[in-house]
Amino acid sequence: MPEVDFDVDELDADEQISRDFYRQVQVNEDMLLPLAEHHTAGREHSYYVLFDRTATLGHPGVPRYVAVHLHRHHEKRTFDFEKAPLPLPSMAQSWLIHRGCPADAITLDPQQGPPADEATRALEQRLAGDGNHYALGYSYTRDDPDDMVTVVALRALDERATSPFRVVVEEVDTGAWTHTLREGGFATVEEALTWCDDRLTGTAGPLPPVRPATSATRPALPPTASIPRPPGKSR
Repeated sequence: MPEVDFDVDELDADEQISRDFYRQVQVNEDMLLPLAEHHTAGREHSYYVLFDRTATLGHPGVPRYVAVHLHRHHEKRTFDFEKAPLPLPSMAQSWLIHRGCPADAITLDPQQGPPADEATRALEQRLAGDGNHYALGYSYTRDDPDDMVTVVALRALDERATSPFRVVVEEVDTGAWTHTLREGGFATVEEALTWCDDRLTGTAGPLPPVRPATSATRPALPPTASIPRPPGKSR
């Protein structure tokens, strides 16, 4: 299994940053599987898409992926960092791209659960490229081998966007270890969350297509607000 090396052990001049990074990221270093990483010249900046193998031990439904951006200041022997837990690797890619990582430099290792079809590949590329057009409102990841699924509810930040609320669903084939990704469009928060809840209980119908918004007036949430989540599910 590949291992991640953050290369910050010698950058300990700022004890608070070093302590925060250890507590938030490095303490689980041996459980973080690198799916993609990119380093600039001189390793001033590093970008990581990581699979967190400890996520299954935590609260049910939590994201399994972590995006990490390191900015090293070698002359000062310190560094800055940002991290974000995210439910899909394409969302982790998007988060890093919009923090300066070249899009073509953070491609995922194809051996780590390749896409099952071209529709999945195309949607992943779009999410990685324009993920900053959406606010993440809710996600739930279930690790049940009989139904390994992640549901994600998003809200478009552009008032003119089609289908203001989106649901993205990833389903994993644990026999072939491939995955499919599909997207549906909803007019309201309630409809999107209801579909997510129904998918987790096995009663959801097909995802509705993404369609043009019928009205310029719709429920408004600030970009940083979270969509209320449905009641928690067991895995």
